[in-house]
Amino acid sequence: MENGAVYNETTEPQAKPPRRPFGCTLRHLRGWRLPVKALQAVLSLLAVICEEIVEDCIKCGGLYFFEFTSCSAFLLSLLILCVYCTEVYETFGEDKVQRV
Repeated sequence: MENGAVYNETTEPQAKPPRRPFGCTLRHLRGWRLPVKALQAVLSLLAVICEEIVEDCIKCGGLYFFEFTSCSAFLLSLLILCVYCTEVYETFGEDKVQRV
């Protein structure tokens, strides 16, 4: 009997992992964390929009600071959602994501 024939009969083809649309997974944001992060992104976007509605101000320093913080919160919450809900988390590894 030939070795190749025995090997071919007992070897199973390697299964490919199922493809997710856009690499999206909710494995790392379970329970209450996903709705809270989504709400954070929506509210910070709403804050940016409300700040842009203001046309006139007397002392604009506070308004500019509010614009900076709300825009930063929006971008960072989007970044967190992208990292935790896509395959980026597995690509970089948990230790590197936690450090960042």
